[in-house]
Amino acid sequence: MNDCKVALAGAVVALVLSLAGVVSFAAASQAAGPDPAKSQTLVFDMVFSPFEFVQVNNVRDPNSPVSLGDETVAHDQLFSNGKLVGDDAITNVVVSVPPDTVAVLTTGVFRLPGGSIAIQAFTGPGPAPKQLAVTGGTGSYANVGGDGTLVEFDQFHGKLTLHLLSLVARGGGS
Repeated sequence: MNDCKVALAGAVVALVLSLAGVVSFAAASQAAGPDPAKSQTLVFDMVFSPFEFVQVNNVRDPNSPVSLGDETVAHDQLFSNGKLVGDDAITNVVVSVPPDTVAVLTTGVFRLPGGSIAIQAFTGPGPAPKQLAVTGGTGSYANVGGDGTLVEFDQFHGKLTLHLLSLVARGGGS
């Protein structure tokens, strides 16, 4: 049982690290925001912050390293062409535990020059690319939606591609 707990804890750590960085973007010029009439793809490199696990649930299963409601938090750095261009604030909440499949709800905000971009994801442990929903933003990104994919290279580095779509009404409406 102890080996199972260690393996599950390792999988949760890998999931959290991959989601903690849920963003890695690419050119500083991208941070200016999308053209209201077009879609835009942003790609950023990221450096993940150290893993921070918060045991929120006081009712612990001694056979599981996580409990419902436990969280991870992260504050990662976003780079474009080797230059620091932004950061993020990410939380991951455990919503399903063994004997069911471990599942996590991720929410985050990426702070960039000109505004921020908000995301959500429902995922689980493992190295598979994480699929993200872009749920809005502020400033230059005030009317965006879209999707994204996070690919983790290791526990410290990853890359995220965001496909942003303008959600501004067309045809003269404001």
